[in-house]
Amino acid sequence: TVVLSLSPVPGVFLLFLSGERHAAHAEEGASSERNCSSVPPYLPPTAVNTTLRLLQLRAAMKPHNISAYIIPGTDAHLSEYIAPYDARLAWMSGFSGSAGTAVVTQDKAVLWTDSRYWVQAERQMDCNWELERDVSVSSITNWLIKETKEGDEVGFDPFLFSVDTFARPPLPPDSLTRLPDEFIGVTWQNKVDQIRGQMMDNPYKPTALLLSALDETACKWYQGRFSVTQVIELSSSKSRWLDLWCNLEDVQQFLSRGCYSSKGRCPQTFGHNWLFNLRGNDIPFNPFFYSYTLLTFDKIWLFVHTERVTEELKVYLNSSCDTLHCVQLLNYDSVREHLMKYLEEPGVRVWVGTEYTNQALYELITPEGKLLQSTYSPVLTTKAVKVDTEQRILREAHIRDAVAVMQLLLHLERAVPEGMETELTAAEFVNECRSKQKYSRGPSFETISASGPNAALAHYSPSKETARQLRVDEMYLVDSGGQYLDGTTDITRTVHWGKPTALQKDAFTRVLKGNIEISRTIFPAGTKGVNIEMLGRRALWEVGLNYGHGTGHGVGNYFGVHEWPVGFQSNNIPFQEGMFTSIEPGYYKENDFGIRIEDIALARSIKTEHGNNYLTFETVSLVPYDRKLINTTILSLEQLVWLDSYYRVIREKVGPELKSQGLTEVYDWMIENTQPFLTDGASAVVASMSPLLLLLLLPLALL
Repeated sequence: TVVLSLSPVPGVFLLFLSGERHAAHAEEGASSERNCSSVPPYLPPTAVNTTLRLLQLRAAMKPHNISAYIIPGTDAHLSEYIAPYDARLAWMSGFSGSAGTAVVTQDKAVLWTDSRYWVQAERQMDCNWELERDVSVSSITNWLIKETKEGDEVGFDPFLFSVDTFARPPLPPDSLTRLPDEFIGVTWQNKVDQIRGQMMDNPYKPTALLLSALDETACKWYQGRFSVTQVIELSSSKSRWLDLWCNLEDVQQFLSRGCYSSKGRCPQTFGHNWLFNLRGNDIPFNPFFYSYTLLTFDKIWLFVHTERVTEELKVYLNSSCDTLHCVQLLNYDSVREHLMKYLEEPGVRVWVGTEYTNQALYELITPEGKLLQSTYSPVLTTKAVKVDTEQRILREAHIRDAVAVMQLLLHLERAVPEGMETELTAAEFVNECRSKQKYSRGPSFETISASGPNAALAHYSPSKETARQLRVDEMYLVDSGGQYLDGTTDITRTVHWGKPTALQKDAFTRVLKGNIEISRTIFPAGTKGVNIEMLGRRALWEVGLNYGHGTGHGVGNYFGVHEWPVGFQSNNIPFQEGMFTSIEPGYYKENDFGIRIEDIALARSIKTEHGNNYLTFETVSLVPYDRKLINTTILSLEQLVWLDSYYRVIREKVGPELKSQGLTEVYDWMIENTQPFLTDGASAVVASMSPLLLLLLLPLALL
């Protein structure tokens, strides 16, 4: 059914769609991708019949004279991970990838997505849909110009586009929770004082800070309509809400939050939750709750579903008082009304971070003299630097997480030759292992468990319909993570249980070289990740290989597994001591195999011979790499020394934890797989040798 509900906002409407998911039929054993040119057209079992849904949407567009309707893949907080409640793109098109944008006209339906999802889209969409593989900045605008005429109107939802980029299951009934004291590095009152200090120091003198990203604090949406002429004008002038390419114009799609992150998803950030040390359960895999915050020098307004705030939390937030550290709880839906009322006061100036403020709120505060904007709010940049307590407990979480991943790798090593495992059972096994670890709160994202050609899809996750049996003659990639009260983890390992090909071994070793080179580099504090990112690609480039995703992202403390704005992209903030990032180069050979090696690392200070203001990375993911895939002859002696040092750390930190949990067989597996690559004393001469001499003596060092 289709229900069209007019909004009280002039020129705006709400569109709600509901329906059933219908799988298309295909002959058993046929191709896994659609073939719309055959007679009759061929659809795999994974494709979704969208005919009725498109008919319903087009019928709803006609009364409002909408010629084209844009459907992004995010929610009103521009989240990377979205609740089923917000899965508009997947419901309409059948495509479930997290980076994509669709446009529907009266006679066409088109999906734009990047190269990581082309095969997935061909498996999931029926022949009602076209797939656009050109993700240049002008792709959708040029398509709209061609498909519509002057004066036609384009519909979209401004709540689903950030200022920079400008039915469903119910919300979970769970009450919000607070972090236990032992996992809190800074009290929420001190955090508020810190942010107010930054407001006071800002030369533009803001009187208030509006927080919209969920990890700052969490929206209703309405639909807007702009003519094609307006869309083109706004695009050409780089209007704030149509500057939609995340500063990665060569790879981003128009009107999408599909940033070029390691898993094909836009790295997300979530701050009210951080500011108040609160957590919720509104977003799958992420402990966030829907909310907004408006912070002034003497007031704190938290807009939330108040019925979910317990009496204990009300006391914790001092909600019954009215002083500097009292949080006034207001209804989530009242944020727009309250913001408008605040803006009526004389002399106010609201600070917003445009990357995570939606257009619906931003447009209220655009009058001259009332707006101060930066790409990121001070909450997001402050949260990116972990204090000592956060660093310590996140390290501890990774030790326990390594236990779970080692359990998986040992289990698969034994079970796969017996033909007893599939991609899905392997994913379930590692999730179960994590669930038994101390402080576990479930996975941090849907496990990527992929073998053979499925591993060439950078963001493939198995289902009952698609899961392949794991085989000893194929490579296997597992990218998984856990949420723990003391930290969030994310780690990828690629293994082979048989005899890898020469290409597989060479590509794996070059991916490993890239991971090591970033991990061991020393760089000045304040260096942007984009300036060292090529270290992760250089070894691949040397032989004409590459990968089509980003090289790393920030990670939270029991927060988002992708935490903006840390990472190696051009729009990430410079590295400072205390920031955690993933390091994850890869290589993917279409329809054959995929490789990714991902570790989480901490940027920490290091004293150099001539200066102290330098950083390097400390790897906190603690699982060995598959020795069978490593060609030591193309690793430098420095890289081998790094590997041996890393393996010693694994033994020192994970060994005692394995023993304390009574996992003797896993401990033995760990010892076997962390044997040093170099003979005793070989690493001691590294500093004194010339590059040529190192090259000549390297084979001897490996004996």
